[in-house]
Amino acid sequence: MQHVEAARRLRHYLEARQPAERFLHGAICSVALAELRSGTSLGGHREELDGRSVLLAARDQLPAALALIELDGIARRVVLCPPDLATEHLPEIAANAQVDAIVSDRDAADFANLEIPLHIRATSAIRPAAAPSGDRRTIWLLLTSGTTGAPKLVSHDVASLSAPIKPVHEVPLWGTFYDIRRYGGLQIFFRALIGGGSLILSSAGEPTADHIARLARHQVTHLSGTPSHWRRALMSPTLRAIAPSFVRLSGEIADQAILDNLRAVFPRASIGHAYASTEAGVAFEVNDGLAGFPARFVSVDRGEVDLKIEDGSLRLRSSRTASSYVGRDAPALRDNDGFVDTGDMVELRGDRYYFVGRKGGIINVGGQKVHPEEVEAAINRHPAVWASLVRARKNPITGAIVAADVVLKDSSIHDGDTTAQTEREIIALCRQNVAPHKVPAMIRFVPSLNVSETGKLLRHGPS
Repeated sequence: MQHVEAARRLRHYLEARQPAERFLHGAICSVALAELRSGTSLGGHREELDGRSVLLAARDQLPAALALIELDGIARRVVLCPPDLATEHLPEIAANAQVDAIVSDRDAADFANLEIPLHIRATSAIRPAAAPSGDRRTIWLLLTSGTTGAPKLVSHDVASLSAPIKPVHEVPLWGTFYDIRRYGGLQIFFRALIGGGSLILSSAGEPTADHIARLARHQVTHLSGTPSHWRRALMSPTLRAIAPSFVRLSGEIADQAILDNLRAVFPRASIGHAYASTEAGVAFEVNDGLAGFPARFVSVDRGEVDLKIEDGSLRLRSSRTASSYVGRDAPALRDNDGFVDTGDMVELRGDRYYFVGRKGGIINVGGQKVHPEEVEAAINRHPAVWASLVRARKNPITGAIVAADVVLKDSSIHDGDTTAQTEREIIALCRQNVAPHKVPAMIRFVPSLNVSETGKLLRHGPS
């Protein structure tokens, strides 16, 4: 965009995009973005944060969003701490990021073990204040998800985070199931601020039906989430109360079943899925209604983003990529040619690549590899299935067998003959679409699947 290099601060985007009728809508209240042009949510302490490395650790998304707008251009670094982060990881994260200030809506006593004296309260109330001076390049440190131990810190700035965002002629009202402290939610936050729209924020622990009711009340037009977010939403009878014109999926593999189900509910919407990662940034969007992506996308002369496949793994290179990992013993982010190995495995079928799973998530069945996500995509094609989770189950002969937990659309079915017939049909469907060693040896029907705060299925080792 024209503004990216000229203006570092989010406040500049607000001034450029005429924010008079634009809002951030929280679960409890809404804030007009115009108020931030001559106000602050950080009380009288904003100047104390100049040049600091700040841990932003608010429970509520609305004060966190307001603080992000103010801290960009003032703070040296901002660590975006999601509310689900385990507290035992905070000391290591604070040390790696050289944190010397905390901004939070929580009590200072919650951070006593960090021994950081400067603690500033973030609120949703805007007080009059002069616009901050200076135009510092603030580093945004995002935490990776899906790792064991302390998450890695990934270094971005406004330029890399906003690079995928293009100008729009409409004024969208964005909603997202993501938390804006995660990469997927942060992209929607930027789309609203830079694209000239408003944003309806989700709330931690908010029931899906309640969140959808708020989306309906505000008349959301653009809505995003992971496939797991959308499967949960599709199970809610309140979903038909909204009619977005733009529906996007990201963060997990979007199989054909979830795309088709969303098309059935929102026949007039633009439905697509995007591929992105915290480290590599946004790579591409797919808007043809099909799972996977066209083989022509894989090119080192593609323009803004170069893609290549190496040993079955997708690799990306672009200006949208993070600059580095941050901290002691941080690994290299890129290879010698500037590519980031995403760890997402793909397979070419005809003129299209399909995601089959994560490099580190393989089930070993007697020496043969099984990607759980590939089997889940086959199971989810069954018309009675809402969602599935494929996992390894220990076996003394093969080391592991493939087991599947399956959620049915009609969760009230308890009839043994009906579920037995459905199980046989699922097995037959898998035999048609995956290799014999990938077909589940065990199927268990369950009422729901566990989903992490990042909107992804919780996967565990062999059981």
